[in-house]
Amino acid sequence: MHETHLKICKYGLKKVNYRNRFNVTGKPYFCIMKLHFYKYQGTGNDFVLIDNRNGTFGPHDVAFISFLCDRRMGIGADGLMLLENAEGYDFKMVYFNADGRESTMCGNGGRCISAFAHHLGIVQQRGHFIAIDGEHPFEINGDIVKLKMIDVERILPEGNDFTLFTGSPHYVGFRRDIAAMPLVEEARRIRYNDTFREKGINVNFVEYKDGQCSMRTYERGVEDETLSCGTGTVAVALCVAQQQGMDSGSVGIQTPGGKLSVHFVRDGNAFQDIWLEGPALKVFEGQIER
Repeated sequence: MHETHLKICKYGLKKVNYRNRFNVTGKPYFCIMKLHFYKYQGTGNDFVLIDNRNGTFGPHDVAFISFLCDRRMGIGADGLMLLENAEGYDFKMVYFNADGRESTMCGNGGRCISAFAHHLGIVQQRGHFIAIDGEHPFEINGDIVKLKMIDVERILPEGNDFTLFTGSPHYVGFRRDIAAMPLVEEARRIRYNDTFREKGINVNFVEYKDGQCSMRTYERGVEDETLSCGTGTVAVALCVAQQQGMDSGSVGIQTPGGKLSVHFVRDGNAFQDIWLEGPALKVFEGQIER
C-alpha cells in the first residue's frame, strides 16, 4: 500500500501519494517547502505575517496568497504581509489584500507588523519602516502600537459624503443607526459605481452622536465587511474633526472589533502629524506547506 498523507498545498487540501506526486490531470503538486507564518490581529482586522528577510517566500503568487487568506481552505485573514529588509529602515512592509493582489497601505497591518518586528527582536519600543506610501515611524507600549500615518492634503466632497486618501482611498458617509444597516449591500453600490469601479475604494459609514463615534467598513480586495480598518478609521476621524471644527487633538472611534484612537493636527482642509493608536496582538503561529 502506498503511503498517503494530507498536505495543504498551493491549490488547497490535497491527498498526496508519495510514490506519484501527480494529480489526476497529470499536473504535479507543488508541496515543496514548509512556510512558517504568524497570525496577528488589530481590533479584529487579522493578517498572516511572514518573515521574508531571507527571501524564501519567492515571487509573489496571487493564487497562493489568496489561498492562505481563505477562511475555509487556508489560514484565514483579511490580508497578508511580508516583512523584508530595507536599507535605511528597520524593515519594509509589503501588503497584499485577501484577493492575493499587492495593495496600498493598511493601517492596522502597519501596527501589527510593527508588533511582529518587536517579537522578532528587530526593534524595541520605537522604530520606522518603509511601505508603499512612504515612511512610518511607530511606538510600542505593551500591546498598544501607535503608528504615524501619511499627511492628508484635503478632504473632497462626494455629494453629501466625502472621499480622501489616507494611504488607501476611502469613502466616508455619515449615517444614522449604522448597526442596523445592510452594510455590504449599501457599500457595494458605491464601491462598484461608475466612479470607483475600476480602481476600487474602501467604504466607511460612520455614526456620530453625543460626542461618540462608531463606524463600519467595507474593504476592497476583501470585498466584504471587516471588523476594523486602520486607514478607514483615520479617514473617519479626520472627517469628524473637520465637521466638528477641531484644529488638533484625538478622536476615539468604536469599530466592530474594538476601539482605536487617531491623533492629528489640522491646518485648514489639510492634516499633519497623524497617528493611529490601538492594540496589536499575536494570535498564533504555525507552518504550512506550499
